[in-house]
Amino acid sequence: MRTHTLARSLTATTTTLLLLPQTSLAFPALLAASTFSSSSSSSSSPRRPYSTTTMTAKGVRTALDEVSKTGEFKRIESGYRNWIKNDPNAQFPAEKDRYHLYVSYACPWACRTLMTRGMKGLQDAISVTVVHPIWQKTRPETDEHAGWMFGTSAAEEKKAAWTNHQGNGGPFSTHYPNTEADALVGAKSIREVYESVKDTNGKYTVPILYDKKTQQIVSNESSEIIRMLNSEFNDYATNPTLDIYPEALRETIDAANEWIYPGINNGVYRCGFATTQGAYDKAVGELTEAFDRLDALLSQQRFVAGDQVTEADIRLFVTLVRFDEVYIVYFKTNTRSVTHTPSILNYCRELYQMPGVKESVQMEHIKTHYFCSHPTLNHYSIIPKGNDFLGLLEQPHNREELFPSK
Repeated sequence: MRTHTLARSLTATTTTLLLLPQTSLAFPALLAASTFSSSSSSSSSPRRPYSTTTMTAKGVRTALDEVSKTGEFKRIESGYRNWIKNDPNAQFPAEKDRYHLYVSYACPWACRTLMTRGMKGLQDAISVTVVHPIWQKTRPETDEHAGWMFGTSAAEEKKAAWTNHQGNGGPFSTHYPNTEADALVGAKSIREVYESVKDTNGKYTVPILYDKKTQQIVSNESSEIIRMLNSEFNDYATNPTLDIYPEALRETIDAANEWIYPGINNGVYRCGFATTQGAYDKAVGELTEAFDRLDALLSQQRFVAGDQVTEADIRLFVTLVRFDEVYIVYFKTNTRSVTHTPSILNYCRELYQMPGVKESVQMEHIKTHYFCSHPTLNHYSIIPKGNDFLGLLEQPHNREELFPSK
């Protein structure tokens, strides 16, 4: 999931304006994603039909629009920041099967939440819906916004095929593994999920943590969602003893997040979305410096914060697993690579092989999204073959041998 972006103010052409925000993790994939999964379950309250009768708005945007006058990508903060608590008297009390995640396997911010959910063993407590990886126009009759869409069933995919949202590339199937229609709101897009709660921010990102009981968006900030999953649902977790934000390491974790997020997590987007050579040169220089700092750190210790896995590792891993297959090619981050950095590759292997992690990594979704959803960066949506990076992650690691548990 940092997650996506605060959205700027919008003006509506009708009396009802419904737009979406997303948290500080926003990136192209983040702009409008929602998660579909085989673990989706029915809502505890009646399904609310979605209507578009008076919903016409202007001012909607994606992360690609968040560029300064100097050509630098400037991510906006998330718009929904409520908190679930393990307290029956809280506004949003922790309950089994009350909350739902809308995610994309392509989006690193959303996959923070999937990875945490899997590692904590919350699959039976928090349901999921995964969106289709390829952005489409969400309301072509009113504006040019392109974002996350819900896929079709396997049967319906035979009736139609998609191109990218500018009409090039493909044909792409309308059904991808583990994607399905939205069963809660009846939405066709993530934009419509936001509009169903009368959103006024205008940026439609994933992840979304949705309350099925009150039909509200609780949060779209991935960094806060993973902390909720870590601490507030232990009564329903199969791995409740895992603590990814332990009190004794919080200062170290926070300090690591402070340089890893701007330098690496958001750093790859600053490279990819730069619109001037100067902005790119600055971003790639800072990314390279942060990558080398990480290499040195992981050559000396097992995990980012020391000898145990924490949220700092989850936040980092979702970027590293996309680095060689996507960012080096698509975002021009080719000064470094995970494959050719032994300490970081070995580290990624250990994380990938931990229980609950592998299921959150779907490279087909990842590559399809990035290379097919942004025609300004890849006009014909050609997907590079790649080097089977996940195959490299299946190979044995020796991190525990290098850094024995104390």
